[in-house]
Amino acid sequence: MDDLSQLPDRAAIARLVARFYVDVRADELLAPVFEPLLHDRWPAHLTRMTDFWCTTLKLERSFRGDVHHKHMALAGITPAHVQRWLALWQRDTALELQPAAAARLQDVAVGIARVMHLGWFGQLPSRDQLLEELASA
Repeated sequence: MDDLSQLPDRAAIARLVARFYVDVRADELLAPVFEPLLHDRWPAHLTRMTDFWCTTLKLERSFRGDVHHKHMALAGITPAHVQRWLALWQRDTALELQPAAAARLQDVAVGIARVMHLGWFGQLPSRDQLLEELASA
C-alpha cells in the first residue's frame, strides 16, 4: 500500500498520537511505565512520536533517533505490556483513521512489537502469534 492518497497527513497522525497517549497515560498497566519518565515532557514526546510515525510512513523525514534502544532500557516490561500497547494502538488507529490507513499503521505496529519482543524477551514471535495473542486477550 504505497499509494500516498491512502495515508493520513501529519495533522491526522498528530491527533492519533495524542489520543493514543491519553489512553496510555490512563492505562493501569502502561501508565506506571511511561508517566514517571515523561511526566513533565509529554508535549515534546507527542511531537517526537508524531515525527516517528510520519517518518515511518514516509510522509516526511522528521525523526532521528533510536527508538529500540530507548525502549530496551525500560524496566519491568512483560509480554502483557507489549500486548496492551498493541491493543491500544489497534483500537485508536481504527477509531481515528480511514480503514486502509489504520491497517497500514497497525501492520507497522505489529512489526515494531515483534522487534521489541525480541529485544526484551529473546524471542521473535510471528505476526500471527502476536495477533492471535491480541485476539485472545
